[in-house]
Amino acid sequence: MNGSPRVKWNTATLLQKALDGAVSVGAQAEMIHLYHLKYKGCISCFACKRKGGALGRCAMQDDLTKVLDKIIHCDVLLLGTPIYFSNITGEMLSFLERLLFSNMTYNSGHRSTFQGKLSSGVIYTMNVASDTMEKLGYHVLFNHYKSLLERLGGPSEILVSNDTYQFDDYSKYEASMFNEEHKAQVRAEQFPVDCQKAFEMGARLAGK
Repeated sequence: MNGSPRVKWNTATLLQKALDGAVSVGAQAEMIHLYHLKYKGCISCFACKRKGGALGRCAMQDDLTKVLDKIIHCDVLLLGTPIYFSNITGEMLSFLERLLFSNMTYNSGHRSTFQGKLSSGVIYTMNVASDTMEKLGYHVLFNHYKSLLERLGGPSEILVSNDTYQFDDYSKYEASMFNEEHKAQVRAEQFPVDCQKAFEMGARLAGK
């Protein structure tokens, strides 16, 4: 599930590597670009909580409806999102609202109505370095979504790719705070390592 508006850049590349890893152990995989779909976040209709209704199913009808139906029958959910303004993208958040709230219960003693076991892996990409990420406390954000996704019954893994290359040609953009030479070095040396980690995560989750 690609939560980036860019379909051939850092996030999508890493996510495809994770899907390739899943396929390498015999899984069937599909890339879905959220920015290609027309949908909204949760509208608090509470149809997914209504007694006698379709518990655990979002009642909204739009481009996300069939996607959510597919996920319910999957074993592994792989997500990728860049970090914008210290959070996941709006499309990814709206998707998670629809997926997670419909499976969340307000009954005492329970956290989820989800009947299956869905493992997940989330790939986060960002232009800041790892030390800046730590100072900003992004681990709290990542662990928050990890905890929510684990309500779907399976483990959830996190992969972070820092200091990502943003432009084909930095000279064309007002971006003097970034050192293009350093960015290119990270792209050449670290990004392939992150791609391998993504592949291994996909294979590991799909192989469980």
